[in-house]
Amino acid sequence: MLFGKKKRRICRLLIVEDEPLVAFDTEHFLRDEEFEIVATVDRVADAMEVIRRSGDGVGGIDLMLVDVSLADGSGIDVARVAHGAGIPVMFVTGSCPVGASEVAVGCLSKPYAQRSLLSAIDAIEQLLDGKAPKRLPSGFRLFAAG
Repeated sequence: MLFGKKKRRICRLLIVEDEPLVAFDTEHFLRDEEFEIVATVDRVADAMEVIRRSGDGVGGIDLMLVDVSLADGSGIDVARVAHGAGIPVMFVTGSCPVGASEVAVGCLSKPYAQRSLLSAIDAIEQLLDGKAPKRLPSGFRLFAAG
């Protein structure tokens, strides 16, 4: 497509973040970038419910952005359930957890620039399309299998 935006594979995002300012900024930034935010939740239980509803055919999720440390548990548990449901996960956290590559496609270290978040999503999109990403943003690890 000449002079147009390419069609995204990743359009619908679920944000799982318990830090209110980070959640708010991320949601608004991604909406401005024309992503659809399925939900922004701050609890493991709420994330599990959104994943369950997605599996029931109510609004699919293309990618989840998951913090590891949540008030009511671990984002790793959320990622395990999402992985089992075939939903790709990118951890967005201060420290990428051990074993992250078993349940996620990537890990972006906090704090990060907004353009790094976009670049990380683009890299995941390329990986899901079977292509090798050209460049990875600083603080981002992409896993070959997720």
